[in-house]
Amino acid sequence: MGSGSRQRFDVLVIGGGPAGLSAAARAAECGVRVGIVDDNFNLGGQIWRGGSAEKNPEATHWAERVRAANVTSLCGMRVFDQPEAGVLLAEGMDDVHDLHYDKLVLATGARERFLPFPGWTLPNVIGAAGLQAMVKCGLPIRGKRVVVAGTGPLLLAVAAYLRKCGAEIRLICEQASWVALMRLGAELLRQPGKVVQGVQLKKELAGVPFATGSWPLAAQGEDVLESVSISRGRKTETIACDYLACGFHLVPNTELASLLGCEIQGGYVRVDDFQRTSARGVFCAGEPTGIGGVELSLVEGQIAGLAAWERTVQARELFRERKKLRQFAQALEHACRLRPELKDLPSSETVVCRCEDVSYARLRRYASWRAAKLQTRCGMGPCQGRVCGPAAQFLFKWNPDSVRPPILPVRVASLAAPAGSPEPEHQEVTGGH
Repeated sequence: MGSGSRQRFDVLVIGGGPAGLSAAARAAECGVRVGIVDDNFNLGGQIWRGGSAEKNPEATHWAERVRAANVTSLCGMRVFDQPEAGVLLAEGMDDVHDLHYDKLVLATGARERFLPFPGWTLPNVIGAAGLQAMVKCGLPIRGKRVVVAGTGPLLLAVAAYLRKCGAEIRLICEQASWVALMRLGAELLRQPGKVVQGVQLKKELAGVPFATGSWPLAAQGEDVLESVSISRGRKTETIACDYLACGFHLVPNTELASLLGCEIQGGYVRVDDFQRTSARGVFCAGEPTGIGGVELSLVEGQIAGLAAWERTVQARELFRERKKLRQFAQALEHACRLRPELKDLPSSETVVCRCEDVSYARLRRYASWRAAKLQTRCGMGPCQGRVCGPAAQFLFKWNPDSVRPPILPVRVASLAAPAGSPEPEHQEVTGGH
């Protein structure tokens, strides 16, 4: 095992996606020492990964600014604990690092929301963004039949990408109603950049069936996915497919913010006009403050990076743009609101917690997330409730418990040994969200 390190930064940014890149660049351009941490081996986050960054002018622009400003990139590292104020612990491949900071910017992004239904644990039933990421990393998709289902604009982006890679998109199922999408479209017209994106997606998806008020009822197959039953209007339709790419919008990654004592309001990190959280010296930008897409993340990241080093005059110049983009984010949140029919999808035998193999029937006996965890270990497996937690919150209206370290599965050695100390062989432990 290798030894860790101790590093100090004026501003430390957690997350290498659009919000993190823009925050790191703007802070470093103030002349201060900035570090950016990401668990991937390259910066760009989920949206700009797998070579897409090189083809995206916006991604290239911010990557170049980060390099030009001499930001220290700490890739392949996961922050899992705060041993004391102003210090975070991050686990690398073979070591643990002490990261000291004066100011902290959280840009931890979001993950897909999964909802359980019969057959959702079959091989090849995959998260929409997850399937896209796998294809970017080399999974062959040419000639494969794919159904894309769930809610949110991510479905269209994933479907367009998979089709470009040679997949046959059998159907896009959007659970939102046509009326809800029309209202979102009206807000879209106020933002020319998004209109251009929408027109491009429509062109790329020409001829692909699109159904509103539609969602998966069950996936079928012996050892692997063979077909999916879809609720389409008042009818049920079964479609043969090789993959079901499914995602019900996004869930913000707020675990680190909660651990640091940041106030969470309505599921998101509460921030002021300068992206300050309720925790002293901690800022937050991007999806953890509200799901709003790349453009909003870039603007919020810039404001956070500038404000972190007291460049408030420059930060204020971005307020108007942020306000306009937040209006779209609010409209998106309303359009993607999950319909109550989705609560009826799981059968008694449907597994909700995949890590600990806990069924819907077992969970519905309990009145709280904590009680369910104590009696069934739901949410205590390797994913630490990141998959079943949001699903259970929707299904049972359970409020999540407080977050305790480690916020991610880590080696026992990472907890026991300070940075720079030798570590014994790998073992993993999980915390108790």
